[in-house]
Amino acid sequence: MTTTTAEAPLLGRGLTWQEMPVGTRFRTSTRTVTETDLVTFITWAGIVNPLFTDATFAVEVEGYAGRLVPGMITYCFSEGLIAQTGVMRGTGIAMLGTGALRHPAPVFVGDTLHSVVTVTESRASSKPGRGVLASEVSVRKQDGTEVLTYTPVRIIRGSDVDPV
Repeated sequence: MTTTTAEAPLLGRGLTWQEMPVGTRFRTSTRTVTETDLVTFITWAGIVNPLFTDATFAVEVEGYAGRLVPGMITYCFSEGLIAQTGVMRGTGIAMLGTGALRHPAPVFVGDTLHSVVTVTESRASSKPGRGVLASEVSVRKQDGTEVLTYTPVRIIRGSDVDPV
């Protein structure tokens, strides 16, 4: 049996593109990068660079302060943290692009990350019931250092469509 919106409203519905005008800004919760995260990711992806597999090499040969984490882990964590906010639950349709990924500072095992999202474009798409939402995402670690920036463009459900 299907429950209608009139019978029981959906809790935790994401925002429509109209509910996220330009200038909307929010922060995600945090996530600490663990050794298990690093090993799982590099094993899964086949990234066998000694920067990620050899702690001594990363510190003594390359001069890093600890066990370096690939930038794609940082990106994946950011997208996961954004999803966990629920902002696009049932309203997010597609990612059109990520823009340029920029890694201004390294991330190490033990760093705690969060993302700050700022909407830079919010408009109707050519297809009814959908909009285009562009944003700037700044990923930062526990001391406030910006470690990753990117500019995703997404298709988001409009307010003229029933929530999923």
